[in-house]
Amino acid sequence: MSSGEYCLVTGATGYIGGRLVPELLAAGYRVRCMARDPGKLRDRPWADAVDLVRADALDAAAVRAALDGVDVAYYLIHQMGSAGEFEQRDRQAARIFAAAAAAAGVRRIVYLGGLTPASGDALSAHLRSRDEVGAILLDSGVPTAVLQAAVIIGSGSASFEMLRYLTERLPVMITPRWVRTRIQPIAVGDVLRYLTGCAALPADVSRRFDIGGPDVLSYAEMMRRYARVAGLRRRIIPVPLLTPRLSSLWVGLVTPVPAGLARPLVESLRNEVVCAEHDIAGHIPDPPDGLMPLDQAIALALRHVRTGEVATRWSSAFPVGAPTAPLPDDPKLGGWRDGERDEPDLLPSDPQPSDPAWSGGSLYLDDRTRVVRADPEILWQTIEGIGGERGWYSFPLAWGVRGMLDRAVGGVGLRRGRRDPDHLQVGDALDFWRVEEVVPGSLLRLRAEMKLPGLAWLEFSVRRDAAGRTVYRQRAIFRPFGLLGQAYWWSVLPFHGIVFGDMLRNIAATAGRASAGQVAGPARDR
Repeated sequence: MSSGEYCLVTGATGYIGGRLVPELLAAGYRVRCMARDPGKLRDRPWADAVDLVRADALDAAAVRAALDGVDVAYYLIHQMGSAGEFEQRDRQAARIFAAAAAAAGVRRIVYLGGLTPASGDALSAHLRSRDEVGAILLDSGVPTAVLQAAVIIGSGSASFEMLRYLTERLPVMITPRWVRTRIQPIAVGDVLRYLTGCAALPADVSRRFDIGGPDVLSYAEMMRRYARVAGLRRRIIPVPLLTPRLSSLWVGLVTPVPAGLARPLVESLRNEVVCAEHDIAGHIPDPPDGLMPLDQAIALALRHVRTGEVATRWSSAFPVGAPTAPLPDDPKLGGWRDGERDEPDLLPSDPQPSDPAWSGGSLYLDDRTRVVRADPEILWQTIEGIGGERGWYSFPLAWGVRGMLDRAVGGVGLRRGRRDPDHLQVGDALDFWRVEEVVPGSLLRLRAEMKLPGLAWLEFSVRRDAAGRTVYRQRAIFRPFGLLGQAYWWSVLPFHGIVFGDMLRNIAATAGRASAGQVAGPARDR
């Protein structure tokens, strides 16, 4: 039993961290979540059951305060970026955390890293960095469990999304040599069971553990197995010419996983990653029916995707395409912490969507209002269901072209979709937007994460007027960065009447039909 011990979970906005928290709560632990922006966690179903603390992984004082009184600390922070830079940040963050945990008297550290090859092959930069972080934490003086996993299979994981889209979208696949490399995937449920179990390891256990499922196979065979489970017929043709860089661009083109994230995934797949031992079973026994086989893990993940029951997604902690133009007094941007990309900090004088018109600064608006013949609740349901498979209720070609242009310049485009088909929460990725604010029944604000020379928001609100009528207001808001931002706004202004005008009309019409008892759905964007 946990005896009510305190667990700190870093990276709770991420894929694994967001799923680990409810597992720890169910096991009887008290949980504290550390995040750079705790507001992103406020809509999680478990938010009221945990303590939320604000801390940057590179702020030693804040990390030390977050660890105060903690018994078990989960380190689920990964840096992303170009080689050299991200390795230095990984190293610095791990050293800060290790020292803070020792000073705070933490009983145990648990880290989820990457499985490294036993053959001694040269590691990719990202696997090398994961390996170094594990070593730093093991040297902290605090008993540490370093779990080393290869590909994690679960609905919403970046690895699963890459596998799914590559297999589903390409009947004939021209594949690089790395698809022949052997790997040992593991179901996300088994990863979470191991992570939770590590909290109760005895103090004399401080080491690395390889964790993997029962199947050892090539990536090409994983694609074939996915195709079989999904009822697809696929042909795979390996070719020797695709480098990791070209492969990542190819993955970025075909899947929702952007090239910037695809590259470390692909580079890691160059190494054969198969468990050299299964010693973890001596401390956390396997289930009676064994670890979950790959086919079952794929089937379970697919069922969750198709029913919309995806608890967390890689995109929730990976705001690809977020604005990164520097502001005054912000000379160096870039880098990733807690799985979140650094964005320019807004200065106190910078206008925001919620500011009044007299607040100053350049803030361009496309502001439209309409009285809707629909119940406010029905209108809200229509608004909250926007994006993903339902589309954006206006001129599909324009949205499609904008998504392709965003992909062409390194953005994520429209392919991230939604975590849940009907409901949104703060922090959700929604195609190339991020949910910034949700007031159920009255307000939805999305912040753009496509590549832009400025900051952009799309805001929807619902209210009743004095006559009791349902009023729908829609605002597109843009804060330009410099002359380029100004030019961008005026260049797209002629299209606003089509795109945002249609959106207003079609959302109103869809809600009206639903209130009248007809089937809801976008009027023009199927």
